[in-house]
Amino acid sequence: MIRRTILFILLIISINLNAQKAFHIDYNWDLKPSYTVSDEKSAIESLKDKRVTEFIYDKDGNLMEYFLQHNVIWLNSDEKIEEYNKVYLPYSSDSKLIANKARVISKDGIINELDESKILTATDDETKRTYKYFAFEGIQKGSFIEYYYVVQLPANYSGKLLKFQTYYKKLNTSFDFFSPKNLIFKFKSYNGLSQMVKDTLTKDKSHWKIQIDEIEGLEEESQSAYEASLQSIAYKLDANTYNGKRDITSYSSVSQNVYSFLNNTKLSKSDENALDILIKEMELEKINDEETRLRAIDQYVKINFFISEVRSEDYKNLSLILKNKVADESGIIKLYITLFNKLNIKYELVLTSDRSNFKFDKEFEANNFLTDYLIYFPSNKKYLSPTNNQTRYGYPPVNLMDNYGLFIKEVQVGGFKSAIGKIKFIQSVKSEESADNLDIHISFNNSDITNPSIKIKRSMSGYYGSFIQPYIHLIKGEEKEKILDEFIEFINPDIKIIEKEILNGNPEDFGVRPFEIIADIESDYFIEKAGNRYLLKIGELIGPQSELYSEKKRELDLDNGFRRTYLRKLMIDIPKGFSFKNIEALNIKNQYKNNKNEIVCTFESSYRIDNNKLIVDIEEFYNITIIPASEYNS
Repeated sequence: MIRRTILFILLIISINLNAQKAFHIDYNWDLKPSYTVSDEKSAIESLKDKRVTEFIYDKDGNLMEYFLQHNVIWLNSDEKIEEYNKVYLPYSSDSKLIANKARVISKDGIINELDESKILTATDDETKRTYKYFAFEGIQKGSFIEYYYVVQLPANYSGKLLKFQTYYKKLNTSFDFFSPKNLIFKFKSYNGLSQMVKDTLTKDKSHWKIQIDEIEGLEEESQSAYEASLQSIAYKLDANTYNGKRDITSYSSVSQNVYSFLNNTKLSKSDENALDILIKEMELEKINDEETRLRAIDQYVKINFFISEVRSEDYKNLSLILKNKVADESGIIKLYITLFNKLNIKYELVLTSDRSNFKFDKEFEANNFLTDYLIYFPSNKKYLSPTNNQTRYGYPPVNLMDNYGLFIKEVQVGGFKSAIGKIKFIQSVKSEESADNLDIHISFNNSDITNPSIKIKRSMSGYYGSFIQPYIHLIKGEEKEKILDEFIEFINPDIKIIEKEILNGNPEDFGVRPFEIIADIESDYFIEKAGNRYLLKIGELIGPQSELYSEKKRELDLDNGFRRTYLRKLMIDIPKGFSFKNIEALNIKNQYKNNKNEIVCTFESSYRIDNNKLIVDIEEFYNITIIPASEYNS
């Protein structure tokens, strides 16, 4: 997944103060450790999670950031020993590892400290990134692994979020935060974690802290925003009493900085020519309506331009992007907005967060919530994701919707252009715009009732079509046939496909016409003979259904990803001399209403008999993505 980059200009805070002694200088672990677990039947338990962040001025008045992580983890199963025999350290070109120590403490108290040879360096073959890790050896059931490290980082004070909860129990969790006295930080805790408090006893620097004796583990549940549900703390710099600046980490300054950065390119004559050629290649002069133009632009850019994970000034340079068709994230956004400006398409930039990782907090302005870009088009109220090549116009990543975001809009006063930012809700795509529909016709051979002929048409639009429609023309041969077969065989893997065809299989059809597969199939799975009767498993013609029930009380909200619709029409020719029994069971009506008494989910099935045909109509829709656990359990 492409790493998201926030575009903002750092506020330089330099002050001539005497360099202070950093917390980590004298830090060490206990030379004679003694740890006791609370549940000896568990597979894993944390006995210490100590974190310390300090911002400190060096002797030249430059603001530095140091971070310490100290963990003690008890391992009591082969699975957990395997999981934790490597512990990775923060290591990058813009950070510096100041200290690192690790040891294994057996259940009998024998200490085995790792020497430097067990702190290894490796390089990822794909990304070429270098990383370091502790390689623990000699771990047995009931052993403790203990490690700590201190890393010097580029000063990041505009917003950071630390998660403290995990799936297992944690004892003795703490977080200490130090800064020069002139820097005032704000903190906010989430999901039930205690709030940070200021230590008034520390005199030479500001000190905020939190100490928690026990954090219960949070079990992951299906279809949940697990990461966003963990107990965590966000912090940001708010004021500098030395120079009187306040509201330092504000979305108004982010809006200005993002706008300035992305609109700082002056087009040369050659750039204008290159853009004209690009627009001609897209055949936009033949397209009059804005939505069709936006679909064509998005499809063309995502097929023909490569987004590099490597950040480079060359990949931000529009002239080189147009020439080489390679850009980094900010460069590709520049390309999109340059095209929109040239074509007079009104848009707003949107910065938001992946709600599955952490939800955008509209009350706490911090840049850690500004991780992902969208482009919003107010004329049609739709979005485009410029940096996610797996999406297309109108259907951005689902986890960026049903969430708040910072909308950045260009404003013009006289001849001066600037930008304003406003927090608004990102409404998800309507349920009827993402459908997976089935139209099935069953006819029988009177000589063999158990092996009917079945014609099936599957129509997929919106997010269902987005998995295949924009790309199917690029897939060839056996791989294409296999993928198409899977779209039919989801009903039952034992069916026999006689022939098939696809409709609306071109990229330009996406968002306009549904992707359709029509197939003739045979199967003896759906009919069973019982004496002089035949059992038609009509419910299995629509394929397996999601089972959302839980044997125990659900703790996390259910997140269904995106709103969706299923329409199914089953037409069964009634063989001569046959009739149906228990047909009333096809009448089903289940609904879920929200706290406003609005129907947001439904499953409704009904039947009718017409011209010796049994016709079953099924309507199922989910016009909501998130159901609170309290309502799910009621």
